[in-house]
Amino acid sequence: MNKTIRRASVFTLLLVLALLVRATWVQFYDGKALAENKENRRNVIEQYAYPLGNIIVAGEAITGSAETTGSDLKYQRTYKNGALYSAVTGYSSQVYGATQLEGVYKDLLDGTDNRLKNPVDTVTGKRADPGDVVTTIDPDVQRAAYEALGDTKGAAVAIDPTNGKILGVVSTPSYDPSEISGSDDSAAWERLTKDPDKPMTNRALRQPLPPGSTFKLVVAAAALEDGLYSSVDEKTESPDPYPLPGTTRVLGNENPSAPCEDATIRVALQYSCNNVFGKMAVDLGQDKVKEMAEKFGFNDGEQDVPVRAYESVYPSGMDKAQTALSGIGQFDVQATPLQMAMVSAAIANGGELVSPHMVSQISDAGGNVLENYDDNTDTREIVSSSTAEQLQSAMQTVVDDGTGTNAQIDGATVGGKTGTAQHGENNSQTPYAWFTSYAKDDSTGKEVAVAVIIEQSDAARSEVSGNGLAAPVAKAMMEAAIQS
Repeated sequence: MNKTIRRASVFTLLLVLALLVRATWVQFYDGKALAENKENRRNVIEQYAYPLGNIIVAGEAITGSAETTGSDLKYQRTYKNGALYSAVTGYSSQVYGATQLEGVYKDLLDGTDNRLKNPVDTVTGKRADPGDVVTTIDPDVQRAAYEALGDTKGAAVAIDPTNGKILGVVSTPSYDPSEISGSDDSAAWERLTKDPDKPMTNRALRQPLPPGSTFKLVVAAAALEDGLYSSVDEKTESPDPYPLPGTTRVLGNENPSAPCEDATIRVALQYSCNNVFGKMAVDLGQDKVKEMAEKFGFNDGEQDVPVRAYESVYPSGMDKAQTALSGIGQFDVQATPLQMAMVSAAIANGGELVSPHMVSQISDAGGNVLENYDDNTDTREIVSSSTAEQLQSAMQTVVDDGTGTNAQIDGATVGGKTGTAQHGENNSQTPYAWFTSYAKDDSTGKEVAVAVIIEQSDAARSEVSGNGLAAPVAKAMMEAAIQS
């Protein structure tokens, strides 16, 4: 073979190899990218070609699928009591995608999760029957919270402190996900997204706000664990009002006649004494308060339940005056209702926090369990059992004889903490009303921990308080949880 033919042969071979490499690249890499591209309509057509799996509450599906007409998308998502459960389900829209449980378990619900496929399906590429998501939600607790919140702008979370099961997640005002599940719901989408009350915001999990005096529980826990005070009944060294270090300002109390000077932790929680906890935070130092806050879950940017909750924040780099304000849940402290429910849950559970979760298990179409989350929870010690018992006792005093009397339940032991957080520059806007608590049925031993925030209501500014607005919601939820 002469040199010219040999070179031509090698060149041709290289061209063939290049074509093979390119074909392989297009088939396996570009093909995968195209298949996963959100603009690829064939993905949406495939997703809605069959009925979706369901999200289950107490053995009943709160979702469904309905056959469409005049569309290449054969089915669309439907919801039962959509507004009641929207903070749990999120939405599954043919146009706008999926959120919350609908988004987290999209592959399971549309049948593309590999765990659903049998060996034959894997070889043939056949789409499997969709699976289901079984939640931990208690419908009685969910409805009690939804009805008690009513027309207010607010949110509530309930957790079983013994096992971490989330029993209720409610955010108001709410919306019906069915309104935006189809392919021609742009008017509803625009109305919902432009609504100034933000009904599509999950305030329970994804809107941290200043927790106000409910954060005093965290500061008290830090003081007891550190040994700054040995007991909730030991007198503190707390002038009333407390001069904020390095400033000409003082930190006073809402009730100037309350016995807050040198008050014990019990009395300071009972009357919500700002001077005590402001000074306590300074005496501990921001690092120790931050350490305790982070044990409870603050500054955790990966809090999945399994929906990703927004991070609750305890700040760093503060001066002493700012540290004092952080001690009463102000300055740059931010918390979600989920986070404050976790604080009460850990205290109620003897100082141990079981990781909160709102999905018990996922299963295939035949009901076979693919993953059981109830068996995979983490438990960590936040405070000692002795500290937890003391805080329980002090929280019970708040409900029995203090600022949280509206949470009292006959036949149950209830502990709580109110909070009224400043809102706007110089507290120029309506304050946020908070309440976090736990309850234990005296006869059955059933337990629950809750947190409620009322962001905005029709109450006059002078009537805004944790006890007046948030505690009745918490009471309704706790009664539903322990008496059902």
